[in-house]
Amino acid sequence: MRIVTAQLAFPVGAIDANAARIIDAIGRARDEFGADLVVFPELAVTGYPPDDLLLRSDFHAAVERALGRIAAACTGITAVVGTPLHRHGVVRNAAVVLADGAEAEVAYKRCLPSYSVFDDNRHFRAGNAPCLVEVAGRRIGVTICEDIWAATPAAEAAGAGAELLISINASPFHDGKQAEREEVAACRVAETGIPLLYANLVGGHDEVVYDGSSFALDDTGAVTARAPAFADGLHPLDWQGGALRGECAERTTGPPAIYQALVRATADYVRGNGFSGVVLGLSGGIDSALVAAVAADALGGEQVLAVMMPTRYTAERSLEDARAAAQTLGLDYRSIPIESLFAEYEQALAPAFAGRPADATEENIQARIRGNCLMALSNKLGLMLLAAGNKSELAVGYATLYGDMCGGFAPLKDVYKTDVYRLAAYRNSLGPAVPQAIIEREPTAELRADQRDSDSLPPYPVLDAVLRQYLEADAAEHEIRVDGLDEAELCRVIRLLYRNEYKRRQAAPGVKVTRRAFGRDRRYPITSGWSGCQGCGDWPTLS
Repeated sequence: MRIVTAQLAFPVGAIDANAARIIDAIGRARDEFGADLVVFPELAVTGYPPDDLLLRSDFHAAVERALGRIAAACTGITAVVGTPLHRHGVVRNAAVVLADGAEAEVAYKRCLPSYSVFDDNRHFRAGNAPCLVEVAGRRIGVTICEDIWAATPAAEAAGAGAELLISINASPFHDGKQAEREEVAACRVAETGIPLLYANLVGGHDEVVYDGSSFALDDTGAVTARAPAFADGLHPLDWQGGALRGECAERTTGPPAIYQALVRATADYVRGNGFSGVVLGLSGGIDSALVAAVAADALGGEQVLAVMMPTRYTAERSLEDARAAAQTLGLDYRSIPIESLFAEYEQALAPAFAGRPADATEENIQARIRGNCLMALSNKLGLMLLAAGNKSELAVGYATLYGDMCGGFAPLKDVYKTDVYRLAAYRNSLGPAVPQAIIEREPTAELRADQRDSDSLPPYPVLDAVLRQYLEADAAEHEIRVDGLDEAELCRVIRLLYRNEYKRRQAAPGVKVTRRAFGRDRRYPITSGWSGCQGCGDWPTLS
């Protein structure tokens, strides 16, 4: 028996386009690969997650029309298609089995996640029974995504006579997620004694990116096929005895996987929102250089406008490094000096600032002038503005609202500063991208004379070690252990994290690549009396 896994991208809300892609894949699976069965990801008809589009009756009507077209095209082959179904007054997350031009069976998702980026309980009613379908004389159990993380759905399908378990998924990427999925699936195989096919969505959607990495396990739990990560494609598998066999790509992790995630997410977000190109500020620092590399790989260097905006504080080496980065990547590079604009701001504000020393106010003015210039270029040229800030800076507020935080998308929003360096080194291993002079330079915002990031923040390895424990592991203050960090500095970092929630709420979206990203993945109040650092006496309390 031949099965094709349709590891494809299905943008949210693009029902007609998604249906057309499903129909095309059904025809190709049947005619090119001679498949008996083709399997699509979770909610392929609508994309995942459609969120409150699921509250609209016209949305569900469009889904039903699309399912009718897909069913009519499904002749000479069986298809498992993920879709929402609004029937009998209830909305469910479903896997519809189509054969002979009609709907044959329906499986409903039984375990509805409401953690991390998931909110299924808001929109769906859970199913309560296993689903079996017969294809070419073989009995197959069908489950949906989260169902595979619990033992019961797989066990009940096996108990009902399933010889193979198929799991359709929209499982977002974070580093290490591929291994986690395969380990969980191997547990289900060990419990049931039957092989398993895991079909996953691919492509970026807002704050998440799906890596695909669809795979098959034989009845011993060994991986017998694996689709390439972040790549669209139809992948044939032959089912004989207790094994599904097909091509087996390498499993990716660390910088190679994260970099692919950033490129795919950026490309899909920019194009999905109707833009063909982007603009960004290229400062001569490593963050903007890495964003430029990601953008060039995602869209092509000719679609990236990189702008240097020097002031009196911009070092000559910054000008040289920014120009070198742009030339290496083949970007459209321009220099727009803003010193005269900055001087005019200072002059205009001088009476109001009389008697007060210079501080972060003047630094922020420079950042906001740059933000205004970049937004003007975005408006005039029809380019999406990319923000270059990283997760470490965003965590502690080392970023300027309406300045360097301006943008439609922030590729590095979930990338720690220490990982920025690792990613730059990885990208350079593929070919020249980030000049070595930028990598070796001490980080600086260049908003005042002789400024260094270390003037305001702990060393990035120390800061990132704190953030990984506090953000991703939910460690309490007294549980955090970082060499070279005293209690007072730890408390300051935690206070900065909470105080800057209001900034993060106004930040551009960025893609999740760690276990806990800012945005949809981490929901904290802006106004709160909780400081996270209970020994501090300088935190305001609510009365």
